[in-house]
Amino acid sequence: MAFAINSTSLAIALFAIGVVLMIYSSKKSIDYSIELASAFKIPPLIIGVVLISFGTDLPEIVNSVLSNYLGHADISIGDSVGSVLSQLTLIFGILPFFGGPIKFKRRELAVIGSCLFLALILLFSIFEKGSFSRLNALFLISSLGLFTIIITTSVAKDDFETPNNPITEKRKRNLILLVSIFLIGVAAGSVLVINSVIKLAEDIHIPEYFISFFIVGIGTSLPELFVDITAIRKKQYNIAIGDILGSCLVDATLSIGIGQFLFPQKVSTDLANQTILYTIIVAAIVIIFLAVRRKLDKKTGVIFIILYFLSYLFLFF
Repeated sequence: MAFAINSTSLAIALFAIGVVLMIYSSKKSIDYSIELASAFKIPPLIIGVVLISFGTDLPEIVNSVLSNYLGHADISIGDSVGSVLSQLTLIFGILPFFGGPIKFKRRELAVIGSCLFLALILLFSIFEKGSFSRLNALFLISSLGLFTIIITTSVAKDDFETPNNPITEKRKRNLILLVSIFLIGVAAGSVLVINSVIKLAEDIHIPEYFISFFIVGIGTSLPELFVDITAIRKKQYNIAIGDILGSCLVDATLSIGIGQFLFPQKVSTDLANQTILYTIIVAAIVIIFLAVRRKLDKKTGVIFIILYFLSYLFLFF
């Protein structure tokens, strides 16, 4: 909900509190979701793409709904597109420095990467027309279902995690309750972040889209960073890879589409076109680079991090 923030310092403080609350709540909801999913023998890559990606993307999804409801759609678009770029470059780039080289299957990477690339192309084609209708939003949301079906049917079904101990029905009910509680925490953190960004944008006279793309986009990508570092340290590489690519796919479809579908708003299509175009170029480079090498090491990580900072030159100059 909207509320008044009277000073810049208060806005900064509430922004920090909101981001911390989102990170903590997202991580806890994901921890419990993983435990619940393991009882059904779901492959780790699918857990990352389908389940954990939705959990780590909760900040972007909630931000989309709330920012559109408040009449600030640029915050939603900038956040989601910025998150895709941050995750493909910064998050991917940082991971090898915490857990060493990460290897994965070329076929599965190619399938998920291709779905992400198509989703970004679809998004760019929508903004290139200069408008974003409710029908466009519905098409984006529906495309996520199609991409999910393609991905889940392409992953080896025998590659699943077996729970150490059977999960009782009572434990399942408790897990559902805990996940719900922490999802509320994510929503509360998102309210603080959105209202703080609106205040900061007004004070320093910087377009909301750029603040959302560079600042909120990184802030709401922190759940992916913390969760994926934990997964890497536990040698759950497929979960980490699946989460990053799955989160990018959710950002490019559901996170952007849901807010516009529920509360259609005018958006800065020129700014969106620039950032989406650069993100498409980066996505192609990252996917091809990883598919050819079939591993993510520190050298590759440095290249990906450089790609992120080049976005400042591309967008501002």
